[in-house]
Amino acid sequence: QVQLVESGGGLVQAGGSLRLSCAASGRTVSSKAMAWFRQAPGKEREFVAAIVGSGGTTYYADVVKGRFTISRDNAKNTVYLQMNNLEPEDTAIYYCAAERLPGGRYRYWGQGTQVTVSS
Repeated sequence: QVQLVESGGGLVQAGGSLRLSCAASGRTVSSKAMAWFRQAPGKEREFVAAIVGSGGTTYYADVVKGRFTISRDNAKNTVYLQMNNLEPEDTAIYYCAAERLPGGRYRYWGQGTQVTVSS
C-alpha cells in the first residue's frame, strides 16, 4: 500500500514558477513509476510527466516540455514537479500517481493540489 500527499499548489501569475511535492509512504518512490496528471474544470484528466526505472527515465506531455521538470528524492520518498514559465492553460488540479500498471493505469493517487495561473 502506498499513500500519496501532494503539496505546493497555489496562485501564480503567468510566467511564474511553482514546485509541487508528492510525499509517499509505504514504499520508496524508486521502487515504482511515479507520475503527475492534471485536470482542468470541464476537461478530462491528462498526463503531465512521469519518472520510471532505476535510472529515473522521464517522460513529458508535449505541452509542458521545456517548462516542467519531474524529479525524485529517494531518501525522502518524495517526487517533485518543478513548473516554470507557467501559463493560464496550466491551471488545473494536479495529482500525483504511483505504480504504473499494464495499459498505463496507475494504482495509487493523491488528493490533488490546485494550481491557478492568472493572466
